[in-house]
Amino acid sequence: MKDFIEIAKEACRISGEIQMANLKSARRIDFKGEINLVTETDHQCEKEIVSLIQGRCPSHDILAEEGSGARKDSEFKWIIDPLDGTTNFAHGYPLFCTSIALEYRGEIVLGSVYEPNLKELFVAEKGAGATLNGEKIGVSKTTELKKALLSTGFAYNVRETKDNNLNHFQNFILSAQAVRRDGVAAVDLCYTAAGRFDGFWELGLFPWDVAAGFLIVEEAGGQVTDFSGKPFGVYSKEILATNGRLQTSMMNILKKG
Repeated sequence: MKDFIEIAKEACRISGEIQMANLKSARRIDFKGEINLVTETDHQCEKEIVSLIQGRCPSHDILAEEGSGARKDSEFKWIIDPLDGTTNFAHGYPLFCTSIALEYRGEIVLGSVYEPNLKELFVAEKGAGATLNGEKIGVSKTTELKKALLSTGFAYNVRETKDNNLNHFQNFILSAQAVRRDGVAAVDLCYTAAGRFDGFWELGLFPWDVAAGFLIVEEAGGQVTDFSGKPFGVYSKEILATNGRLQTSMMNILKKG
């Protein structure tokens, strides 16, 4: 596992260097959907990450957002978001990251998220806790929703579906101290793990958005479920992550619909 952690950390840092080098330079932007962007930097980062992992772990499966890698029916699967927060990146808004997780026999056992603007590297190993730049982190101690700083996001199909999170957003705005919407789910989860946010919820995410951050929250002492309180799986389409103390009160708000 130590070797796998070092691979994830190295891949995250390489990706972060590419992102920062390209942030202010001209870049091609394509659209996967009406408001779903992909840049040449997404592809460049993914290429470097996948190349590194395949070079060190040639028999492992890879699930990456932009489709690189191949399935080899391995017990190990790397789940990669080369650039989470592409819209932020494309507009020069300095909050985005790389997220890399390792799944073993269906269980996430390693998570690494690197936010290069602040040079913050979050890492978790199953059963071994979570760290930020090598220092242990833990969730907040907030117990009252009215004193909680929450975060959320909106899926790329927000204009097309009735299940678009706007109702939940309104309900939490009226119930919590404040709600932030930064557009980077992996960072939102890491900030929850580090106690900067007290809770995070969102709909319509993909495994590469949540796999690493989910483990980081749990290893920092937090709780992650679906909206009804059932155990969370990275292939689920809804996520509720809190410090554990707010899980019930946030579920009660989500039940309002």
